[in-house]
Amino acid sequence: MRTAAVSSRTANASVGNARRHRPDYQIVLFMGLLMMLGLIVMYAIGPQRANVLNNSFGTDYTNTYFFIKQTVSLLLALGAFVAMAAIPYRIFRDNAIKILWAGFIACAVLAVAGWLHLGIAQESLGATRWFNLGPLGSLQPAEFLKFGMLLFAAGFLGMRAQQGLINDLHKTLIPTGAVVLAAIIFVIGIQEDMGTGLALIAILVAMLVAAGVRLQTLGMVGLIGLGLMVLMIVIAPHRVERITTFLQGDTTNLSDGSNYHIIHAKIAIGSGGFLGVGIGNSIQATGYLPEAINDSVFAIMGETFGFVGLVVIILLFTALLLRLINVADHLEDMRLRLIVVGVFGWLGAHVILNIAAMIGVFPLTGITLPLLSFGGTSMIFIAAALGLAFQLSRYTNFTSRVKETGYEDSRSRRRVGRSRHASSRSY
Repeated sequence: MRTAAVSSRTANASVGNARRHRPDYQIVLFMGLLMMLGLIVMYAIGPQRANVLNNSFGTDYTNTYFFIKQTVSLLLALGAFVAMAAIPYRIFRDNAIKILWAGFIACAVLAVAGWLHLGIAQESLGATRWFNLGPLGSLQPAEFLKFGMLLFAAGFLGMRAQQGLINDLHKTLIPTGAVVLAAIIFVIGIQEDMGTGLALIAILVAMLVAAGVRLQTLGMVGLIGLGLMVLMIVIAPHRVERITTFLQGDTTNLSDGSNYHIIHAKIAIGSGGFLGVGIGNSIQATGYLPEAINDSVFAIMGETFGFVGLVVIILLFTALLLRLINVADHLEDMRLRLIVVGVFGWLGAHVILNIAAMIGVFPLTGITLPLLSFGGTSMIFIAAALGLAFQLSRYTNFTSRVKETGYEDSRSRRRVGRSRHASSRSY
C-alpha cells in the first residue's frame, strides 16, 4: 500500500520522464507587462471613446466606463490564467473532445439565435459573433471553439505522431481536416470572422509542423487552405472590397472612403513620431480612427508612445513567443509539446495579423491585439492558454527535444534538487 502511494505521488509530480520543477515565470512577466500597457492606454483613451459613442449614438457612457470594464476583464483573465496553471493538464486532456463539442454547440446556438433574431444574439457591423449576456457583457463562442480545437488537435496529432502515423492520410490528415473545416464553416462562413478563422488555421499549421508532417503534405494542406480562403473571400462582398482596397494601396480614391480605416491608422502611427504625443493626447482616438480601443489599438499606441513605444511592445510579444518556443522545445511528450506550439501559433497569428494590418502590409481582418485590445473574451481565453503553457513549463527537461544537443536550459541548477528523470509513467 505504501509503495503504491509513493508511486502514485511520483506519477502525479511528473510528466513523461520530467519531474515537476519551478515553472517559467518569464511567461507571467511578459504577459503582465503587456496587460498593464493595455490598461494604461485604455485609461487614457477611454473618455474619448465614451464621448464619441455618446455624441454619435446617444449613449450615456461615463469617462471611466471602458477603463473599469477592461480592469474587470483583466482580473478575469488573470483568474483564468491561475486556474489553468493550477488544474492538472490531464483533466483537459481527458475531456478535450467534450470541450471541442461544447465549442461547436455554442457556435451553433449563436447561429440559430442570430437567424431567429433573438435578443441573446448580439449583432455588430452586420455580423453575429457574440452572445449578449446583459449586465455581464458579451461572450464570443468562437474563442471557446478555438480553445477546444487547441486541446483536441494537440492530443490527436500528438498521439498519431507517437504512433508514427502523423503522415497517414486516412487515419490522421482527413479526420483533422474534417474537424478544422467544420470550425472554419462556423467561424468564417456563419459568423463572418475571418481573423479568428486565420488564427485557427495558424494553430493547426504550427502543430502540423512541430508534429513532423512532411513538407509535401504541408504544401498540399496549404494549397487546400488557400483555395478555401479564396472561396470564403469571393462569396463575401465586404471581404472582396477589403482585398481590392489593400491591393490598390494609398492610391485609392479617398472620396469613396474604402481605405479610410488604414489611412487613419497610418496617420496615427506617423503622428507619434519617435517618442509619441504622450498619454491622453491622441487625436485619432477622438473619433477619426475606427475601433480605436479594439482592433486599432496598435495604431493608437504608436501615436501615444511613438516608434520607441511600438518597438518595446513588439519586443515584449517576441520575448513571450520565444519563451513558449523554449518550453515546447524542452517538453518530451509530443502531446504536451503541441499544446504549447498551438498557443504559440494562436498568439503569434493575432500579433502578426493585427500589426500587419495596421501598417498596411496585410488586409484588415478585424483581429484583436492580444492582451492589449479592449474586450474580455479574447483576453480571457488567451490568458487561459498561456496559463496552460505556464503549467506545462513545470515539466520541461534539461535537454532540447528538437536539437538533442544536451545543453541545459535557462532554468538554473539552483532550482533543481535532483534529476527530473524520475518516472517513466506518462502524464
